[in-house]
Amino acid sequence: MRWLLAGLFCIGFVCHSHAQDIKVNAKLDKSSILLGDQTVLRLSAEVPAKAPVSFPLLGDTLSAKVQIISVGKTDTVIDKNHPEVRQLSRAYTITSFDAGVQMVPSLVFQSGGKAYATEALPLEVKEVKVDTTKGYYDIKQPLTVTYTFMDWLRDEWPVLVAGIVALFVLLALWYYFRKIRKTKPAVAKPEVIVPAHVLALEQLTALRNKKLWQAGELKTYYSELTDILRSYLEKRYLINAQEQTSDEILSSLKTADISTEGSTALREILLLADLVKFAKA
Repeated sequence: MRWLLAGLFCIGFVCHSHAQDIKVNAKLDKSSILLGDQTVLRLSAEVPAKAPVSFPLLGDTLSAKVQIISVGKTDTVIDKNHPEVRQLSRAYTITSFDAGVQMVPSLVFQSGGKAYATEALPLEVKEVKVDTTKGYYDIKQPLTVTYTFMDWLRDEWPVLVAGIVALFVLLALWYYFRKIRKTKPAVAKPEVIVPAHVLALEQLTALRNKKLWQAGELKTYYSELTDILRSYLEKRYLINAQEQTSDEILSSLKTADISTEGSTALREILLLADLVKFAKA
């Protein structure tokens, strides 16, 4: 029974020790590159699932002659067969511009206050061979590239779309303001009403200045004179003087506010005008 218990204790101790082991590793995708070429350095650590671990603190270089170009993200993988173990990895893209064998130094991981170092790796950097047997030749001229309308449209479509939108906006504004201007009621200018007597006096003055009767055009003179009088009477006393005879006009004015002298003068003018126009007096 003691031996059985001792065996089980040993087996448990071995398994626990295996679970607590930390392994670190460094590997190059290519151990030989051309001058200025690139390769990937992969750092990995196998640690217990709950154990903290930190990758080596690196700047822009691994050494004086090996530069770091970029650093990838840290990937974590859980071992299905051993869920108490996880594997962390990170990729570094590196290069070198010095020919020869350059060393990737040993890199140190930290976990639980302890340091775990990887092995140093050699990186062979080869020079680019130049064939000196060939003669010198000119640099090739730039290639002629055709630039079609479709190429221009593909490059400048944002500007084209913005121009079309701006044009539509301007047309819409023009149409809007034009429509408002049409529908806006025009403000009619107030009609200037000239008093009937003022208009009649102006017309009589113009008739006098024509000097028709002096030229012997008596019929024309009296025709225009009676037209002026009829127009005045129609506006002043609101009678249809233009369509009435002289007698009808005088009859319509019997109740009008006209003095006796004025009525007599009007009768004489109308009678004389009728004699001139119809009896050739």
